[in-house]
Amino acid sequence: MAARGHVQDPNDRRLRPIYDYLDNGNNKMAIQQADKLLKKHKDLHCAKVLKAIGLQRTGKQDEAFSLAQEVATLEPTDDNSLQALTILYREMHRPELVTKLYEAAVKKVPLSEEYHSHLFMAYARVGEYKKMQQAISAQDEKLAQTMFLPLAERMVEKMVKEDKIEAEAEVQLYFMILERLGKCVEALEVIRGPLGEKLTSELQSRENKCMMLYQRLQRWPECNALAHKLLLKNPDDWQFYPSYFDSLFHLMDQSWSPPEEGEHCSEGSVHHTVAEVVRFVEERIKGEDGKESRSLRGPYLARLELIHRLRARGCPEESLLGEPLELMVQFFAKFGDKPCCITDLKIYLHLLSPEQRVQFINRLSEAAPLGERGEEGFAFPEDTKALQRHLCMCQLSRALGLHHSLDVDGKLLLITELKAHYHHGLKFGKSALKTELQFSDMYCLMAAHVYIDLWTETGDENMIWQCLGLLEEGLSHSLSNAQFKLLLLLLYCHLGAFEPVVDLYSSLDAKHVQHDTIGFLLTRYAEPLGQFAAASQSCNFSLRFFHSNQKDTSEYIIQAYKYGAFEKIPEFIALRNRLNQSLHFAQVRTERMLLDLFLEADIVLSLEESVKAMSLSAEEDDIPWDNMRDNRDLTVFTSWNPKERELTDEHRHQSLEEESVWLRIRSLTLRLLASLAAMGHTASQQNSEKTHENGVGDKSSVHSSLLSQLNQTLQTAAQLAEKRTQYPFPGPPCTRLAQALSSGSCQCQAAALQLSVHLQDLETAGLDESSELQTQICNGFKSIVVQLQEILHKCKGDLLELKETKLKTQPSFLENLIFFVETVCIVLLMASYCAKILRPLKTSLQKKKKKKKDANTTLPVVVSGFQELTGSLQDLLMQALEHIKGQETGMTALKLASLTIEGNTQDEASFTKAAMDKVQSSYLRSLQEVGDLLKKRAETLKNLKI
Repeated sequence: MAARGHVQDPNDRRLRPIYDYLDNGNNKMAIQQADKLLKKHKDLHCAKVLKAIGLQRTGKQDEAFSLAQEVATLEPTDDNSLQALTILYREMHRPELVTKLYEAAVKKVPLSEEYHSHLFMAYARVGEYKKMQQAISAQDEKLAQTMFLPLAERMVEKMVKEDKIEAEAEVQLYFMILERLGKCVEALEVIRGPLGEKLTSELQSRENKCMMLYQRLQRWPECNALAHKLLLKNPDDWQFYPSYFDSLFHLMDQSWSPPEEGEHCSEGSVHHTVAEVVRFVEERIKGEDGKESRSLRGPYLARLELIHRLRARGCPEESLLGEPLELMVQFFAKFGDKPCCITDLKIYLHLLSPEQRVQFINRLSEAAPLGERGEEGFAFPEDTKALQRHLCMCQLSRALGLHHSLDVDGKLLLITELKAHYHHGLKFGKSALKTELQFSDMYCLMAAHVYIDLWTETGDENMIWQCLGLLEEGLSHSLSNAQFKLLLLLLYCHLGAFEPVVDLYSSLDAKHVQHDTIGFLLTRYAEPLGQFAAASQSCNFSLRFFHSNQKDTSEYIIQAYKYGAFEKIPEFIALRNRLNQSLHFAQVRTERMLLDLFLEADIVLSLEESVKAMSLSAEEDDIPWDNMRDNRDLTVFTSWNPKERELTDEHRHQSLEEESVWLRIRSLTLRLLASLAAMGHTASQQNSEKTHENGVGDKSSVHSSLLSQLNQTLQTAAQLAEKRTQYPFPGPPCTRLAQALSSGSCQCQAAALQLSVHLQDLETAGLDESSELQTQICNGFKSIVVQLQEILHKCKGDLLELKETKLKTQPSFLENLIFFVETVCIVLLMASYCAKILRPLKTSLQKKKKKKKDANTTLPVVVSGFQELTGSLQDLLMQALEHIKGQETGMTALKLASLTIEGNTQDEASFTKAAMDKVQSSYLRSLQEVGDLLKKRAETLKNLKI
């Protein structure tokens, strides 16, 4: 704000001190100075806006807004007022108001280029692309094709004819217009003509665009000729091999043959037979074999890719290229010491028959020399290149399923061997920097995967403790290893321990879009494992990123306009939409608000105040259900599982379906609580005779509609839970859906929210003539208590116990305890609403009795039923608190230090015990936080008297 250029306005000198105070953060003095100035100059609008900025920054948002609107309604056109209002609206996160401001200014001063520019940028910030006449994101595709794009095309064509196109950005824009109009032939002419020569900022920009247009136009001869021409220049440029092979098969399917005379096509000669393509690939390989310098991988991989494609089509010419086993052994011999060798070969392992798998690994072991066998019976590599070869061979063994086919003893022996290789390899990284990974880290990770195999197959929890110990040891040597951290994070969460996860995730230092792609690993577990403080922090962490996305992407779009990077604008818009429609964003937003209600409502704030503070509406559903994007990165974990054990598209689809249904349950629960707040607010403000005034009837119909949706969603959820989908490890984490249903918490919450409808009816009928309804409500109270008792019963059991020198965890008890807590919170919010309705009804009845001098002191059925409910809830809370206290006492008494870890060295045992301590400490923290919340809830209950 500070640096302002020379301005003719005489008021600028008067305003200067206020600007200075605001720039220096002295908001109170800025407000005082503005007040002084406004006493002398009542019509100095800018001073009013600057005062509003001061008020906004001191937390007086409502006052600031009304002051700003006083100025905005006058539709100012002076630069000072407009800029100050723009700053204020941005700080209020109301960019849509800036557009209204400049729309009015442009109407009054239509010739101002500056105001038009500001209005254009304001539209960009709020995504009003139609008003910007921007066709690339027009919602109406027909309008874009018939009006916006042709108009833009004519404007650019005029520039072309007048020879005014000079910059690369202008050529890019022309290309984009033609491409979106589907005028690929014209676009091709532009790219291949003199204008295309201006495309120099990106490597092979012209060639890539030509290739894309040839493919869209299905000009396979040109596609083939261009691809093979580019591969002659650079045989390692992998992006052109698929185009080369695709075009060959299209040409074969069309029985294409070259003309008898002249060029095959505008791009040169075409390879239209398998024999020609085989010869071309073999020539590229010969070129690499004859080099003195290191060979390029591209041609060798192209040969395997061609075999794969020919085999898929059943072409006998596949045999011309050689035996896949031999070719892969040769590839390993050349490139086995490169870390990329495993990813190169893994996708072609299906070319081996099952009988060839062991033979293949045996052949590789010949090409991966090791030194002499040591005392442990293992031979180790003598340098890092030999280590990388041996490691690649182990990774390929796992990818072929050879690890999985071993029995328990075989797997244990394999772990011993992998650990020995890991420890031996550490010597090569003694001088490595702290930020560098150890050469042998992947041995450690693979051993951890075999431990997990044993754990899932045998259920022996000792395997998971040893796995945690191994990973903790690996992390101590390789502080920056993200794979160790991710796997530790997942395993701790599987065991129900969230405390160690916070630091692990924080040390991953997730950046920007990663908060969306891997943030679910953190937010999925925090609250269900009882760490409410950490849950709030992790949700805020994610939400900060999503909220800044809207602002940041707007700025990126504006910068792209300024610098003519038009191709980037659709990408930025797509990024904004991708993040706004993110499943993770909707989940975190919903869970954060529910968490706030569970933690705060009726303690620090009433339910009505909490709902108001969140700007939560029962009527509006702001989740984009039809356009939901699953942006989770489910491949973030390194895995060498064989194809049959990998995550499938079906798994992804089922996971998304499960996540969506769970989100719908949580979202409806949240909106029902907002609806309860709205009805409770009205109930406390009115007499029972005036029930249907002020839209109360309308609010109850919204409530009934939401309840109906919740019941339907619960039916869908029950059908999904019956499938019991098991995802491969490591795959997407299961939602809380199945356990929420099996614990009974969903059903109990729905029943509690359903009661509020009957309470509305009671409010309408009064206490005199509603005995049947009162009995129904009391039965509802009793049913809820029984259901809560059942949920609490499912929490009973030891979270952590020592059985015959083995440490056993039962995290499901903790998750059920959290469901109990959440359900209690919702039941108490319903009870609070109930009390608001019953108090005036009871008072009204007592007044009537006094008038009639009725000596009958019997309480109405519903009132005594409500008192029974609060008494029962108090008992339940005491039972839960006693259970928690018992767990804390028992857990603290466990002597983990005395545990003997079988078959481990002293160092390994110390890391395993450290992992056990972390789990124990996390459980204790969870129990403490749950206990504290239940104590607060017990205090809430004491105030529920009528």
